[in-house]
Amino acid sequence: MSESAIGLPLHTPEGRTFRFDPGALCLELLPTGGPGPLARYEVLDTPAGLLDWVAAARLTPPGLRLPPIDERDLAAVRELRDALHGIAAAHAHGHALASADLAVVNAAAAGPPLAVRMTAAGQREWAPGVSVAGLVSTIARDAIDLFTGPYAAAGRIRECGAHDCYLLFVDTSRPGRRRWCAMERCGNRHKVRSHRARTRTEGEAPCPQD
Repeated sequence: MSESAIGLPLHTPEGRTFRFDPGALCLELLPTGGPGPLARYEVLDTPAGLLDWVAAARLTPPGLRLPPIDERDLAAVRELRDALHGIAAAHAHGHALASADLAVVNAAAAGPPLAVRMTAAGQREWAPGVSVAGLVSTIARDAIDLFTGPYAAAGRIRECGAHDCYLLFVDTSRPGRRRWCAMERCGNRHKVRSHRARTRTEGEAPCPQD
């Protein structure tokens, strides 16, 4: 898996921004849209949407610059994302993995990934030959590392516990009890609802009789 980062900036329907850390590069691709009802969140239908994602993702070193992006490139990234969504959701809910999703990920990973090199100053930078195909391969290989790695990460794929949130993440917490996409978003909403429910119940409690 790629190096960790503090997460992606996402926006609530009300326009508030919160940080979502799904725990892996490949899972960072999922909030960009997806199949079925997730299509309403699509941002990878334009080159600008993909470039914005690249700038925010946990790609290291930062500053990846892609060549001109065409519709075939966007379609390839969306196809991989949708397959990753299917695999991650299957792990989260204990379902069998779809062979079609596995085929997409394996085909993407078979291509050459992005490469880095060392500079004279001892820093890392992207090697020449950056392409969207290399990006797709890098993401697919990250997914294979996540789902088949030695740390049982596949068994810690979760879907946010909120009834109206479908964000998927790998629970990297030591106790393995993460429930929410982000405490500042769904975790806080749950606390507010629980507080209101307790307050309402206490207000409706009968008065003790003398």
